[in-house]
Amino acid sequence: MSLREVAPHTYLLEESHQLSQLLKKNYRWYSPAFSPRDVLRFADVSSITESPETMKAIRDFLVERYRAMTPAPTHILGFDARGFLFGPMIAVELRIPFVLMRKADKNAGLLIRSEPYEKEYKEAAPEVMTIRYGSIGEGSRVVLIDDVLATGGTALSGLQLVVASAAEVVEMVSILSIPFLKAVERIHSTANGRYKDVQFLSLLSEDALTAKNCGDLQGVDGPRVISCGDVLAKNLP
Repeated sequence: MSLREVAPHTYLLEESHQLSQLLKKNYRWYSPAFSPRDVLRFADVSSITESPETMKAIRDFLVERYRAMTPAPTHILGFDARGFLFGPMIAVELRIPFVLMRKADKNAGLLIRSEPYEKEYKEAAPEVMTIRYGSIGEGSRVVLIDDVLATGGTALSGLQLVVASAAEVVEMVSILSIPFLKAVERIHSTANGRYKDVQFLSLLSEDALTAKNCGDLQGVDGPRVISCGDVLAKNLP
């Protein structure tokens, strides 16, 4: 078995698996000094997208998983915005639709909106997610995908939208999970247990990342963001 159950309905890819090893090798995190968010370790998805070998391994693993399922998934739903990086390549291989779940009513058409939610870092206001009405419905079997499962607010919004559409959740997939934030426990216990049987799959735990995965630049004392003009003039920190 390539997966191990770490909690009820919660699965993690075995560390010995080639994909887990690739993710552990290539994932980078940044401290607040080099991060767009004030969190202790900001997991940078671009460190994965810039590794074609890792992206291909993610695609191949999940495509093989869902091809083997009976009944098979009928839709992949990706979270705005990083779920958009992974969902389409899986959906294309499976020849099923990829559904955009977007923030703040940015989809066109008649929309279904989630309840407001908050994330592991503070925004100006709670966020909401939307999908186009009719993009999934009764009989749809939906896989949800995002880059990181942190507090679970974003994941819960997706589950709300799938349930409101009378569709079925196959599982929620994240490339990285942050166990100490206890997202799965929170989701399984919310709404009087409405989502208690939802299955979660993570390809890597943040616990596997060490100081070697830190992408902070050493000896840089200037601003984190440099203008094009300063770069051209070689006026670097």
